[in-house]
Amino acid sequence: MTTPRHPESRRPEPPSAEPPLLTLHAAVVLLGALLVGLVAGGLSHLGGVPPALAVLGGLGAAGAAVPVLRTLIR
Repeated sequence: MTTPRHPESRRPEPPSAEPPLLTLHAAVVLLGALLVGLVAGGLSHLGGVPPALAVLGGLGAAGAAVPVLRTLIR
């Protein structure tokens, strides 16, 4: 004899076969690097550096922050 199922009970969704585009770790690292780049570029622009050089400085800081954040965030 089987027991009747409650009408609101549902089966859990099967896991999707396709992996996510970014893992949570990669997303946090990239967001942190973006924040570092924005702060570095903004501060250098406020310090009197021309905007193009401030953007390059921010990109350089973001690129340098990725490996550091990758090892720090585990």
